[in-house]
Amino acid sequence: MATYHKVKQGEYLVQIAQKHGFGDFSIIWDHSENVEVKKKRQNPNVLYPGDTLYIPDKETKEESCATEQRHIFRAHSTPCVLRIVAKDIDGEPIADTACTLQVEFDVYNLTTDSGGMIEKEIPKTARQGKLRINDVEVPIQIGHLDPVEKDSGQQARLNNLGYYARPLREIEERELKSANEEFQCDQGLPVTGICDAQTQAALLGAHGC
Repeated sequence: MATYHKVKQGEYLVQIAQKHGFGDFSIIWDHSENVEVKKKRQNPNVLYPGDTLYIPDKETKEESCATEQRHIFRAHSTPCVLRIVAKDIDGEPIADTACTLQVEFDVYNLTTDSGGMIEKEIPKTARQGKLRINDVEVPIQIGHLDPVEKDSGQQARLNNLGYYARPLREIEERELKSANEEFQCDQGLPVTGICDAQTQAALLGAHGC
């Protein structure tokens, strides 16, 4: 039965689709009823609490096949892949370095590539994890990144890039303004402390999403 889903903090579309029995999130994302939220958010895994998604009915698919033979049917499922780029205090990639990624209770021993990136397919229900690299442990909140036009989304990206903008969910205008100014200065943008459209675009480019 078709229904609506109101997004909560920490939810992302791959996870929501899994919850409603869809292996492919695009069935929800590309539905005509969701055109406005798709246009507004653009990234299906960077949603905002209160966004409402239409969840369509699941459709029955019929296939013709010969009798008295064995047939294998495979359902299409979109994997959930976590990508992280590790950089040092100077913003340089931590390349070709062994690290440990923990997602919920699963632990993976990985090595960053030449650009400092690791990527790993993770469970679609994952919400948190940890990355341990060069004796540093970094907590990871999966699905908690807010859209860049929101103060909380700017704050999270600035923190991830090394610009202190206060602990997450504690918005302090002066510290957020100061972090924006530092970022704008480093990017060669007008230093206003206001995260306008130009700064938001630069922030998305530097952060990766």
